Amino acid sequence: MSAFYAGVAGSLWAHYVTIITPEHFTIVESINYLAMIIIGGIGSVLGSILGAIFMVLLPEVLRFITDSLSDVFPSIGNSLAAMKEVVFGLVIIFFLIFEPDGLNHRWQMIKAYWKLWPFSY
Repeated sequence: MSAFYAGVAGSLWAHYVTIITPEHFTIVESINYLAMIIIGGIGSVLGSILGAIFMVLLPEVLRFITDSLSDVFPSIGNSLAAMKEVVFGLVIIFFLIFEPDGLNHRWQMIKAYWKLWPFSY
């Protein structure tokens, strides 16, 4: 089913841009998609959605932190902006080591805790 939907989405996108070239599909984009799946949790749709939300919000948080720190320390602003890929790599490694089931597993644990909250013993 997912391959069918991916094929339909690809054909609609090809019709929209009118040309498909290898420059549209970079390795960075592939790594971002893989990171979304790993961070969200492999094997679940909700995990993929949570991973996509996390990977969209992470650059915005990094940009906010970089802007705040570059106001205070103007000399390190450019070096902090270049650390974005390093932070992405560290986040992926962190999730692979400490939370291999992803954000979906954490969400399931939170739901189970609150389902039994007053008597969780």
